[in-house]
Amino acid sequence: MDTLKVTLIQSHLHWENAVANRKLFSEKIKNSSETTDLIILPEMFTTGFTMNASTLAEPDQGPSFQWMQAEAKEKNCAITGSLIVSENGNFFNRMYFVLPNGTYHQYDKKHTFTLAGEHKVFKSGAQRAIIDYKGWRICPLICYDLRFPVWARNTENYDVLIYAANWPNKRVAAWDALLQARAIENMAYCIGVNRVGLDGNGFEYSGHSSVYDVLGAHISTTQWEQEFIETIVLSKEHIAANRNHLQFLEDRDSFTLN
Repeated sequence: MDTLKVTLIQSHLHWENAVANRKLFSEKIKNSSETTDLIILPEMFTTGFTMNASTLAEPDQGPSFQWMQAEAKEKNCAITGSLIVSENGNFFNRMYFVLPNGTYHQYDKKHTFTLAGEHKVFKSGAQRAIIDYKGWRICPLICYDLRFPVWARNTENYDVLIYAANWPNKRVAAWDALLQARAIENMAYCIGVNRVGLDGNGFEYSGHSSVYDVLGAHISTTQWEQEFIETIVLSKEHIAANRNHLQFLEDRDSFTLN
């Protein structure tokens, strides 16, 4: 496909209430009249950013994953977002990328957020995921990963970089700057989907969910700090034209991650 329609859902979240959040997003998806290829939800979209994993974790492919499968099938598009998963005695902040036919990919958050003690509760992921979907190569990452450009470096010629997040208002200037930087340095579309509202710990989230093109231009238009649903059309021609003309990726450094 030469184009990919991507839908961002910026929303408040019900604190530590997966049933209520699944209902919330079902209603938002149902009320979105536009056709789309991919719906992106925030980080820990079923609970908010909580360390209460022992109470809230779901098994791998548990109820919220099954909900994602049902929504993807109903809407005939892929859907992605992260949630708390328990597997083999460990907790993971796991991002599922579920296709309409029920198959899926997953990515476990590499950089757990030490400031909030996430590293004490969740096991860090060890591998990136590059997803081939409708002729597009997509790299899904999660929130704090945004601060680590080496982890996001475009060594596989992906087309789209996605960050699902619960990024607080007090550091939202960094969110804006780093999303744009990741797009520019990787010559890829960079999409960040954040939440709004207050969480159960009293932290405020102001959204700023955004899409940047390969030159760092901000191409999403909805007001940043409110709930919204917006669909953006991404273009393969835009990627190819700018990469072929500028060839910045050809000059990237070679390295190996240990």
